[in-house]
Amino acid sequence: MQGVGVLQADEIGQAENHASEHHSAKRNPWLILCLLFLLTVIMFIARQALPIVMAFDLRKRLDLSPAAYGFIVSALGLGMMTGEFPVGLLMDRLGARKGLSIAIGWWSAATASLALAAVGLQLAISHWWISVQLGISQFWKGTGECGAYSGGVKTVNRLFEKKDRTLAIGIFNGGSVIGATLAPPTMFFLMQRYGSSSGFLVPALAGFLWVPLWWLVFRREPNITAVAATPRIDLGQMLSESSSWAVMLCRFFIGPVMQFYWYWMPLYFNDARHWSLKEFGFLGWIPYLMGDVGGIAGGWAAGVLLRRRVSVRNTRRLLMYGSALVCVSALAVPYMKGITAPIIVISIAITADNFLSAHMFAAVTDLFPDEQVGRATGLMGIAGGLSGMLFPLITGWLVGRFSYTPVFLLVGFMPLAGTVALFGVGRKYRQLDQPATAAA
Repeated sequence: MQGVGVLQADEIGQAENHASEHHSAKRNPWLILCLLFLLTVIMFIARQALPIVMAFDLRKRLDLSPAAYGFIVSALGLGMMTGEFPVGLLMDRLGARKGLSIAIGWWSAATASLALAAVGLQLAISHWWISVQLGISQFWKGTGECGAYSGGVKTVNRLFEKKDRTLAIGIFNGGSVIGATLAPPTMFFLMQRYGSSSGFLVPALAGFLWVPLWWLVFRREPNITAVAATPRIDLGQMLSESSSWAVMLCRFFIGPVMQFYWYWMPLYFNDARHWSLKEFGFLGWIPYLMGDVGGIAGGWAAGVLLRRRVSVRNTRRLLMYGSALVCVSALAVPYMKGITAPIIVISIAITADNFLSAHMFAAVTDLFPDEQVGRATGLMGIAGGLSGMLFPLITGWLVGRFSYTPVFLLVGFMPLAGTVALFGVGRKYRQLDQPATAAA
């Protein structure tokens, strides 16, 4: 009995240490979340830099076909697919504080390297080599960018209670749409004043400056020793679980939809609607702003239902199927005339897709324990990287061979396909049918 008493005292001491560490981080979880939000803003200004610079400058100077542009875009997906699991493992082993610092420093260097394309044109380097360099930089960038979601989800899972996690994920994921919203006027200003290279160099510099700020604010990560002590779970074990395939299939179908709106809308408005850079700078931000509303609303709606003791499974099903059906409205875009109607419908579709995406990322915290969240997010990112690599190739071929119409057909129905896959394959959701007490 004395041994039991000593063991209990040790456990109490460990629990107090963990509680102390957790409390130190818990004092400013919303400030840490603000930094994650800022990070996604920076990253998605950088994401939008490529299509905007391409649509209104480099594509014409390089004489790139839609298919060739699709290859450059797909390199990011290949990089994310390659880096997702190693980076997810890095987050689980080192924690998000150290892991994100490494990943974002790497990403910033890759983003800066995209500026070499404009330098290559000035030096009269072969257009083919410049296109290859852009693809390599995109691949490099993808291997770092995948860390933002692995580290972000990991941080939210450790700092926020279950009832607040979907809202927190919706907020930091919403930074992607704020970044995309700010990108058109920002790129217009930078390109007009400082040239195309500045569109890559400015967000790269912002990424480098973010790292020490993250290190300063996120001083101690809670429960890192407890997580490090958990049994190692290999890739084969995780792939044998239906939950892994559920989140992977969900991301495979849903992930490329927003990527289409990020990477192809500047080209669509320039090619099909004949917009100038100035027109896109003044109007192109509107759909992305509405998308941010959708991401935050998705988390808020989940919190309302869960606090009313609706089960996790029913909350997810109701909100995800409902928003997926709204995404189908994208089918109407190619048939609309003028400027106002397409902007409104694209705004509605992006809002619904971001509403849905908040739940897609929160599904990882529904289906996996904390010590597997980083790797599960990494697996989900691998699936997103695969589709992010394949879908631009398909888009480039369809646009070059036909038009944007069949692409809008695909992005209209892919969110619904991803939602069906999540609940059809994710058997663990059937265990989450009880009313939520302090829910996800």
